[in-house]
Amino acid sequence: MKVLLLGIEFLVSSILIISILLHAPKGEGMGAIGGSARLFNSSQGLDAGLSRFTKILAAMFMVIAIILGVFF
Repeated sequence: MKVLLLGIEFLVSSILIISILLHAPKGEGMGAIGGSARLFNSSQGLDAGLSRFTKILAAMFMVIAIILGVFF
């Protein structure tokens, strides 16, 4: 059981890292100076779905980490 939970924890953490890195930056930063600023925010629906997916993965990571910490 412990090995299974550790495997799931590793998988969830890897997917969580990837989903965090896929998020779009919130501000324009230095890109606004060079003229590469985005004028239209067309990926708003995609960002909402990705945020929800990231929150679910983070909750799964925390629950599995607590289970591993308490019982093993």
